[in-house]
Amino acid sequence: MKEIVLDTETTGLLTKEGHRIIEIGCIELDNLVPTQNRFHCYLNPERKVSEKAFEVHGYTDEFLSKQIKFEQIVDEFLNFIKEKRLIIHNAEFDLSHLNNEMKILGKEKIKNEVVDTLILARNKFPGSSSSLDALCKRYRIDNSKRVKHTALIDCDLLAKIYINLLDQKEPTLQFQDNDKETSKDLGKKVLYFKKVIYPTEKEIDKHKIYLKQNLKKNFFN
Repeated sequence: MKEIVLDTETTGLLTKEGHRIIEIGCIELDNLVPTQNRFHCYLNPERKVSEKAFEVHGYTDEFLSKQIKFEQIVDEFLNFIKEKRLIIHNAEFDLSHLNNEMKILGKEKIKNEVVDTLILARNKFPGSSSSLDALCKRYRIDNSKRVKHTALIDCDLLAKIYINLLDQKEPTLQFQDNDKETSKDLGKKVLYFKKVIYPTEKEIDKHKIYLKQNLKKNFFN
């Protein structure tokens, strides 16, 4: 199944205050493996960035004023995400801004199936912080490049977090054996080989002889 890890940056928090999208980042996953297909753009929001938003992403009004507008990329963006599940951290925020941009252009709301990793994390770790940084720390994911919030960097981190939240460390490998454990999440099944192979007494005796001979040889050499 193909999915799209998606993130946006905006001029501020609320669309009702006129805030707009300034960056969109998307990374495609094919059966949980990142592909080479990516979508990324900076956008001219046609308004000023709030001080709090600037502290988060660092994009200046001067820089954004030179970028293209959402209407220029909307068709390419919609084609990129068409019929694919969207993976978003705090989906309500990103979708509200994306659908606001769609409304401005007189287009229909985005109707893709959505997985909100914030909800997944809160269900899995109730009472713990579910921010991207906290989840990176929990899963030992290197987030040192995340000095500022930028869409593609956040997408890359979220893709790794998403795979960990599903307990699917090796999504491309499936080992079949009688001794196996099935992990279920969102209707997915991943099989992990867990059989332990023990040496026979004959193999242990041979190993002892080998060590004895080689230890003696190395000592005298």
